[in-house]
Amino acid sequence: KDIDECATGTHTCRADQVCVNLRGSFSCQCLPGYQKRGEQCVDIDECTLPPYCHHRCVNTPGSYYCQCNAGFQLASNNHTCVDINECDANNPCAQQCYNILGSFICQCNPGFELSSDRINCEDTDECRTSSYLCQYQCVNEPGKFSCVCPEGYQVVGGRTCQDINECETTNECREDEICWNYHGGFRCYPRNPCQEPYVLTSENRCVCPVSNAICRELPYSVVYKYMSIRSDRTVPSDIFQIQATTIYPNTINTFRIKSGNENGEFYLRQTSAVSAMLVLVKSLSGPREHIVDLEMLTVNSLNYRTSSVLRLTIIVGPYAF
Repeated sequence: KDIDECATGTHTCRADQVCVNLRGSFSCQCLPGYQKRGEQCVDIDECTLPPYCHHRCVNTPGSYYCQCNAGFQLASNNHTCVDINECDANNPCAQQCYNILGSFICQCNPGFELSSDRINCEDTDECRTSSYLCQYQCVNEPGKFSCVCPEGYQVVGGRTCQDINECETTNECREDEICWNYHGGFRCYPRNPCQEPYVLTSENRCVCPVSNAICRELPYSVVYKYMSIRSDRTVPSDIFQIQATTIYPNTINTFRIKSGNENGEFYLRQTSAVSAMLVLVKSLSGPREHIVDLEMLTVNSLNYRTSSVLRLTIIVGPYAF
């Protein structure tokens, strides 16, 4: 009858070996993960043998395990590595997250830009990036910007400033006044601008009656006109044309700036026998008001002289738009 040396303890196997009974003998075998080298059992380096790990193999006494690179995790077979969708698991991005193989990238909504940590988003100050976004003033807001205009203007197209015609909207002039809109505001002027001895003959035209002796030394007529220009207009620039309303035969007309040009901002260029052009030769900054008297002197062959004045009120707006 066979003696089971493994059961009786009469075997000579080492403590790190397993005794296997044989008929008439016994065998000493190594534990799983070990192999015999002479009489000793040494660890098997499974990392040098198939099946190989997908990414990294870590040998341990009697066994091994697989590891994955950052951004991956072990599949159920403990060998294969599968990508971790960081955007689904725990979205680390402040705004938009895009999963890529083994990692992720963050992006920001329009109007924001990634901060140095590549995770958070900071507001983009569009007003600082360009001075041409708005015609007047740019106001930065979280994720966007807006344009504002000064008083008397309204925003058009999101960025441009357009003059508000107060004479059509909030006319505050009296009944005996006319409203004149200019770039950035409005002004009220008397409907009857005539002063003694002049009398009003038609809208904005005053005549000095020849029957009045005082009128012999005064211009026969004074016509009141109003115009608006933007601030800092390019010079030289033609801004207003004066022309005779009645043409008499055998007469010579000459034109001059009678008053209102003490600083030399204007020049009157005669363009024909009956007309002249007022030229702006010095840039004007507003808001300000200029009153310029343009005189036409008429002389005939009998040395008869008469004159008429066009009193031009030039309103310079506060801005160049």
